[in-house]
Amino acid sequence: MRNTRALAVAGAAVAALGLSAPAAVAWDTPSNIVALPSVIARGGQLTITVDGCRHGGTATSDAFTMPARLSPTSGAKETARGTATIRNNAHPGPYDITVTCDGKSLTKPQAFSVIGGVRGGIGGSSTTGATPTDMAIGGGLVAAAVVGGGVFWMRRRAERHV
Repeated sequence: MRNTRALAVAGAAVAALGLSAPAAVAWDTPSNIVALPSVIARGGQLTITVDGCRHGGTATSDAFTMPARLSPTSGAKETARGTATIRNNAHPGPYDITVTCDGKSLTKPQAFSVIGGVRGGIGGSSTTGATPTDMAIGGGLVAAAVVGGGVFWMRRRAERHV
């Protein structure tokens, strides 16, 4: 029984070591492209982080105004980071990012999504303004407030005379 447990523990240790070995080899090539935020509006700035990019490089996408320069970060030896600006006329939808580091390239499909701009100042979701129904409801509420205020004022005035 004890031999079985020891054998199981040894097998688990060998499996863990075997699974971590490919990750150590992968540091020589760009990997793990992260784009934040993953959903961005046109004209916004996107931060790109790439593991395995020791000396920096470039990141390109159809949505970028120009290729983003990736610089090595001071905290992590194998990581590069850069900022890209999204074109103002980029079509909404998912976009790929292609990173080139040390002569090697890697593409992450659908790394981020561009959303259309929001019409600020009119509620964002409104496209045509107030409908006739909206106007009737608003007018009815104003009329009810005026009538209620008049009744209240008349009752207060009548109470003072008694």
